[in-house]
Amino acid sequence: MRRKSRRPASPLPQRHGVDPVHLRLPLEGDWPTVREHLVERLPAVAAARVEAALRDGEIVGEQGPIGFDEPFRPGAHLWFYRDHPAEVPVPFDLVVLHRDDHLVVVDKPHFLATTPRGRHVVETALSRLRHSLDLPALSPAHRLDRLTAGLAMFVVRPEDRGAYQTLFRDRLVRKEYQAIAGYDPELSLPCTVRSHIVKERGVIAAREVVDAPPNSESRVDLLEHRDGLGRYRLRPLSGRTHQLRLHMSGLGLPILGDPVYPVVLPEPAPDDFRRPLQLLASTVEFTDPLSGRERRFESRRTLAAWADRPGWESGA
Repeated sequence: MRRKSRRPASPLPQRHGVDPVHLRLPLEGDWPTVREHLVERLPAVAAARVEAALRDGEIVGEQGPIGFDEPFRPGAHLWFYRDHPAEVPVPFDLVVLHRDDHLVVVDKPHFLATTPRGRHVVETALSRLRHSLDLPALSPAHRLDRLTAGLAMFVVRPEDRGAYQTLFRDRLVRKEYQAIAGYDPELSLPCTVRSHIVKERGVIAAREVVDAPPNSESRVDLLEHRDGLGRYRLRPLSGRTHQLRLHMSGLGLPILGDPVYPVVLPEPAPDDFRRPLQLLASTVEFTDPLSGRERRFESRRTLAAWADRPGWESGA
């Protein structure tokens, strides 16, 4: 069996915690120059931008900057920094709760994405942590929705990544969330919600399919209620996208601040940080796969609609 060749180390460092783009030129092709290949390969990038990057030495190979008329070499490796759209800074702190040689656990604020994706690149938990902690190899153990606050785990060393990610894949992490939603005295709680959830690429909202076996399960408990609102403890026993939000909406208790369930609302402006989704990843427990120790982490955050309902409703 032919072994896959390892990618050479990047000659460019991370910038703001974001890796440079890596490209490998095709093993076959009749492009006279690297420039002509890149113009064809990167149609979303204007040819003038590619040419300017080559002139300025911004595209590098293993031996250094690629010249404007550099001949095409099959299989050569290239690196460059992507032009990112301007991002609105998320004006909330990312709090490190735990750090050791293997694991970083943080208390993520609402509106901060966990990992770079789409228009959120620099303003993400991963990029911030790589930069602030000087941990360029840091990687996520799992993903927490951008709109959800609370506990997120990151792995320090690449060789440990699989062990921690397997915990989440095999449902060996015991997770609890808190949520604020309406209160229905007619609803019998606690209850367990099971359904078949489908999430299609490019579609914002997930949906439940009636005539299909369940692939998701959530436990819902009412902790307390007042003035028409309830504070709920949610325990997902599976990990489908938007599972808790969809299950709460299906119970007739959509989580406050949810812009998708039960109705997809117009996307707010990038700098609109009012009325965050009232969902918090509050507790994680697991047996550490490296040390065998029992681990438990708790969020220090609170949900604004419960602590200060008028302030949350007014967007203060």
